[in-house]
Amino acid sequence: MLEIFNKWYRRYLFEEESVLLLVILGISLVLLMTIGDILTPVLAAIVLAYLMQGVASQLQRHGLPQGLGVGIAYVLFVGVFFGVTLGLLPLVWRQLLSLASEMPRMLEQAQLFLGVLPERYPELVTQEQLSGVLNMAQTELAGLGQTIVTRSLASIPGILTVMVYMILIPLLVFFFMKDRDQIVSWVAGFLPAERPLLRRIWGEMNMQFSNYARGKVLEVIIVGSITYFAFVWMGLNYAALLGLLVGLSVIIPYMGAALVTVPVVMVAFFQWGVGSEFYTVFAVYVVIQGLDGNVLVPFLFSEAVNLHPVAIILAVLFFGGIWGLWGVFFAIPLATLIKAIINAWPTQVLLADKVEVEAETLS
Repeated sequence: MLEIFNKWYRRYLFEEESVLLLVILGISLVLLMTIGDILTPVLAAIVLAYLMQGVASQLQRHGLPQGLGVGIAYVLFVGVFFGVTLGLLPLVWRQLLSLASEMPRMLEQAQLFLGVLPERYPELVTQEQLSGVLNMAQTELAGLGQTIVTRSLASIPGILTVMVYMILIPLLVFFFMKDRDQIVSWVAGFLPAERPLLRRIWGEMNMQFSNYARGKVLEVIIVGSITYFAFVWMGLNYAALLGLLVGLSVIIPYMGAALVTVPVVMVAFFQWGVGSEFYTVFAVYVVIQGLDGNVLVPFLFSEAVNLHPVAIILAVLFFGGIWGLWGVFFAIPLATLIKAIINAWPTQVLLADKVEVEAETLS
């Protein structure tokens, strides 16, 4: 057993930089798992500053000075940040509470609609089965409404935390953008002067990460906005809530669109029933999803993420289960990071292994 471990160590950890990379990954994982909640505003500010640095870089390529480009990008960030936190989120929360209060009426409509199934299809659905399902749904909805009200009251002390974050995050983003070069130089001072492995991994990840993160933010904004205005134009209730859900659904590949279809169809059904308005909403929703997948995604993502769909789904489930929404959002970049590390990790073919390979070849 010890010989196997020694052979593995000499094969994969024969370079100083390999050991350093392993230590960095271990420390990062431990910090995220232990004090990740405490570092949430710092991590969020780093991600937001990284995204806005791309905007500043684009402005600098068009001839603007560095300070002016950073200033314009930061003003744009502040406008979007406070517009979302003070404008969109309260509207979505009000519509969510309104939807929760409408659940009993929707359940009654569903009971009337499903009540004819035992008469038409007695061999498939019985009255006892239908009553059991409806009673269970009513119990769950009652508990859901109570949970929403309880959490809304319990979250009052958390308002102070939100207010602190609303001040702290923009301030951190400002310093991360303003003093980017100094911070990067300070971090690089702890690393070896010669670090080809880290440079190679960072070069690949910087391209993949920037393309994915900035493209995904634009995709969320475009799809959510188009969905909101389309639902408002058709008179669909809870347009802001559904628009936000449809926009965020693009973060989860393959599963997001399927999951968010359920609330869109349910709201349209309980508002209009099965009629022309219902089919119109469903058709518009399908068109938006089709344009997103076939037009918007190829346009925004210039560099395709070369990952198998199974790997993407596993990454979404794993990182989403660990870090929630942030884990879902960065599941694909993190999976790409793991792939880049595996591909770039130096390996040393030992002499004994070479002899074995040559012997197998001659035989």
